[in-house]
Amino acid sequence: MNGADSTVTPPPASAVIKPKLGTYRRHLLVCTGPRCSANSDAQALFDSLGERFRHAGVDAGELRVKRTRVSCFAACKGGPILCVQPDGVWYYNVTPENMQRILDQHLVGGEVVADLVFHQGPAITA
Repeated sequence: MNGADSTVTPPPASAVIKPKLGTYRRHLLVCTGPRCSANSDAQALFDSLGERFRHAGVDAGELRVKRTRVSCFAACKGGPILCVQPDGVWYYNVTPENMQRILDQHLVGGEVVADLVFHQGPAITA
């Protein structure tokens, strides 16, 4: 700040460190907000993913899945809820058993688990 006004001069772009992410095939977003599911079920689901991913072989390499918890999708029913990007597939009722189905069929096998989908975003073409 300078003495004449209260504006802050941002640092030059060269001073800001550009973040880096490892490569991944899909990004799994898990709603861990308090209204999606009772008894912290969504947080427990998220916490289980590291080990599940290792066992399925999607923690590294060509099939790597990145996982991120989000605080609210504004869907607020039928949770736990998760979204698989870039596929645009939104799943509900993601119990531990259903998560295994999603992992095996979709994240590893590439096939959407249709009976658990409540929304499908636009398809990505490459």
